[in-house]
Amino acid sequence: MSYIIEIATTDYATTRAAVEGGADRIELCTALSEGGLTPSYGLVRQCREAFASALFPIIRPRAGDFRYSDEELLIMEHDIRQCKELGCDGVVLGMLKKDGTLPRKKLAHLVQLAYPMEVTFHRAFDRCRDPFEALDQLVGLGFQRILTSGQQPAAPEGAALIAELVRVADHRITIMPGSGVRPENIKALATATGAVEFHTSVRSRSESTMEFRHPAFPEKDFQLDAIHPEDVRLLRQNLS
Repeated sequence: MSYIIEIATTDYATTRAAVEGGADRIELCTALSEGGLTPSYGLVRQCREAFASALFPIIRPRAGDFRYSDEELLIMEHDIRQCKELGCDGVVLGMLKKDGTLPRKKLAHLVQLAYPMEVTFHRAFDRCRDPFEALDQLVGLGFQRILTSGQQPAAPEGAALIAELVRVADHRITIMPGSGVRPENIKALATATGAVEFHTSVRSRSESTMEFRHPAFPEKDFQLDAIHPEDVRLLRQNLS
């Protein structure tokens, strides 16, 4: 079985570590604690110029829900165009109507704008009203994959729904489990769901190299997101 491992990274250093560990694809974002927001032009450009791994920036203009205004839709359009100009392989996006269904016209426009880049529908899917209706609609809209935790906070908890989504998708679209995927559970998740692509941040923290640390501010202000290449390698090793 050939598996694809996608790593969510938040800056240049974590992207470099994920690539070094053998990531097949990078979901590039910032503010992972908020579920991921659109990375800057400079970050996308630097990573595109430095790394050959497939690069998929997230297109998400703000934190919170996934119902976007017309102005926010324009922001997403600008960011998609920018990613295409920089030579990205794909983008990751999602939107919902206030009733939990998909705004199909707007999504169709964004997919057309992104072409020939691939498009992944992110975990807005886990907040939609009917995941099976949404799946069929996303196939029709031309999305290549769905990132999902099975409408639960973490993929291991949503494994039963993920397995059913994989079955119903029937190779028309890729179902990619994400959230809570770790080296110690990825094999069990693959067995339980039948999924062949997996998304994780394998995120840890590293200490800042700052020597002066102002005592008025907490120690967490001097910690950085980190990815250890060996954790990425372990994901693939545990799948074999």
